Amino acid sequence: MDLKEYIRSIPDYPKKGILFRDITTLIKDSKAFNYSIDQIVDISKKLEFDKIAAIESRGFIFASAVSYKLKKPFILMRKKNKLPAEKVSVDFQLEYGEATLEIHKDSINNGEKILIIDDLIATGGTAEAGAKLVEMSKGKVAGFIFIINLFDLGGNKKLIEKSYFTKSLIEFPGH
Repeated sequence: MDLKEYIRSIPDYPKKGILFRDITTLIKDSKAFNYSIDQIVDISKKLEFDKIAAIESRGFIFASAVSYKLKKPFILMRKKNKLPAEKVSVDFQLEYGEATLEIHKDSINNGEKILIIDDLIATGGTAEAGAKLVEMSKGKVAGFIFIINLFDLGGNKKLIEKSYFTKSLIEFPGH
């Protein structure tokens, strides 16, 4: 199945000059969504990890289904002030702004290997912030899996240069 056929491209969103790759058209098609989950599960089975983490919010869609299928605990990586208990936080740069990512302080035990799942990798700021949260919590990043890699924006390359495993189901140029 060619998952690219299920991704809608929206020009000038969220600001002029950005070509937004929309996964809502993929998840509304049950066959495409199931296929994408099965692909992530197949990749995940080749990795050694203890828990799955996902980056808010579209990463939750895919990671929760993978967590269920693999019977692995699921960690929410959320935007600032969305988690109620004691947190670990990291500030980072986005393609078009700044943000903070947080996890609960008790999400990761010392030495646990964490697989991070998100819908898309662009410049890599959010993914790197997720990795920092894992490492600040004394965990280890087992790898990253994305639905989409915007390959010419360099985020995936940054992760590889830091010796992280990374895999994407489909690739598009970034704008």
